[in-house]
Amino acid sequence: MIEVQHIFQKYGEKYRASYRLPLHQLKAMHSIELCRTSTLGGHVEECDSCGNIIISYNSCRNRHCPKCQTLTRERWIEDRKIELLPVQYFHVVFTIPEELNALTLRNPKVMYDILFRAVSKTLIGLGKDKEHIGAQLGFIALLHTWGQNLMHHPHIHCIVPGGGLSEGTNKWISSKKKFLIHVKVLSSHFKRNFIKLLKKAYYKDKLNFIGEITNLGQKYIFQDWIGKLLSLKWVVFSKPTFKKPQHVIEYLGRYTHRVAISNHRIVSMDDSKVTFKWRDYKDNNKNKLMTVTVEEFIRRFLLHILPDKFVKIRHYGFLSNRNRKEKISLCKKLLAAVMNKKYIETFTQYQKLNAYEFMLKIKGIDISVCPCCGSGKMITKSEMLPKNCSPPVYYWN
Repeated sequence: MIEVQHIFQKYGEKYRASYRLPLHQLKAMHSIELCRTSTLGGHVEECDSCGNIIISYNSCRNRHCPKCQTLTRERWIEDRKIELLPVQYFHVVFTIPEELNALTLRNPKVMYDILFRAVSKTLIGLGKDKEHIGAQLGFIALLHTWGQNLMHHPHIHCIVPGGGLSEGTNKWISSKKKFLIHVKVLSSHFKRNFIKLLKKAYYKDKLNFIGEITNLGQKYIFQDWIGKLLSLKWVVFSKPTFKKPQHVIEYLGRYTHRVAISNHRIVSMDDSKVTFKWRDYKDNNKNKLMTVTVEEFIRRFLLHILPDKFVKIRHYGFLSNRNRKEKISLCKKLLAAVMNKKYIETFTQYQKLNAYEFMLKIKGIDISVCPCCGSGKMITKSEMLPKNCSPPVYYWN
């Protein structure tokens, strides 16, 4: 099977030498290339029954690596289950117009922060409005920057419980069952909040205008462009998720730790071209194949490498990190939900488990079983230390 790693290993050096890449992209490429290779070290395991020997190399643990997200995702899902409420949940997606893509690519941190803030102001503000719900909402928001064709398509997925705490926090107020807040209302408020924050960033000189958007640095052109953005339709999607709360986090887990493209979607790599599977949403969700040059594939993948330390999963309202335990306990009390003590004990115990113990206890999968005989256990016999693997430095004239 062709993987992103194979493409980077074969063509990454040439690509890095040809283009001036920011440090966070260089580091991500370098990590993916070395993932589960001898450079990162590892350990030797031997079956205590048949003597089968396996060499296991360490993973890079980079959040953009297609091979390093499974365990992280499963741990995150288990962390969230304790927070579930016995209510209807909604999946809401906020997307910015493609006219903003050029500015976003040149100012990713600033623009993605604006996107998060606009989404939170929209949901929290409308949630407090008694015309809609009249309560403090709580929700999880996560950023995706890609579409199925790997092009730049920034949007935020939100999972929102259907209701919230009253102003005096002595009552749970439920939303309507069929919808949280009407999408037209969400869209208009989201557009207004985003543009207000964008103008604020502009007048504080937080935005860079280089390349094809240099002219936006001129005030009158920027103001005219803002007017065009206001005339556009901003897309917001909203639908109820599964009725049973326990399915909600599993559903959200599909989105939380995704990378731009998973390895199973890559079909082939030959003659300096890459073919991958994609779903065309504009053509009745048909599954199609797309072939691009290796250079274009790498370029598209790197569009979605987030700046270092940028937080892509954020919690708001009564689910925010501040006083989250107390707020969730209050919600459960108001909803007459009783916490399962046995589950809570399990929850606190598994956080200290290693990968083997975690998969066995939570998923019922024993990854220590010998793949050769199927009965013996793989025992670690020796460790291999990592080699010096600092990312290469490139110079351009």
